[in-house]
Amino acid sequence: MAQDLHTQMLKGILQGCVLIILSRGEYYGYTLSQELEKYGFAEISKGTIYPLLMALEKRGLITSQLRSSPDGPDRKYYQVTPAGTIARHDFIEEWHQLAQHVTQLLTAEEEMNHDDKRKPTH
Repeated sequence: MAQDLHTQMLKGILQGCVLIILSRGEYYGYTLSQELEKYGFAEISKGTIYPLLMALEKRGLITSQLRSSPDGPDRKYYQVTPAGTIARHDFIEEWHQLAQHVTQLLTAEEEMNHDDKRKPTH
C-alpha cells in the first residue's frame, strides 16, 4: 500500500520536476534521468521517463530535436517551450502552497499526539 501511495504521489510531481530541470538547459533522456538521480529520484526507471517526455511534448510543454551523437545513435534533446515555462511556474506555486498546507496539518497532528501522550491513562 505504501508503495502504491508513493508511486501515485511521484507521478503527480515528476512532471513539474522534469520541467524545472529542462528549464535549466537541454537534456536527452539518459542525462535527464541522471539529473533526477542527483535529487534523490534514483528509483525512476527509463520506462517512466520516456513516456513522460512524450506526454509533455504532446501537450506542447516541451519540444525535442534529434541530434547525432559521437557515442552511438542519434539522441533526442528536450527543451521547455513558453507554455512549459508557464506550467513550471504554476507547478512551483502549487507545490509551495501544498507543502505549506501539509506542513500545517502535520504540525497539528504532532501537537495532538504530543498532548495525547501527556494525558494520564486509567
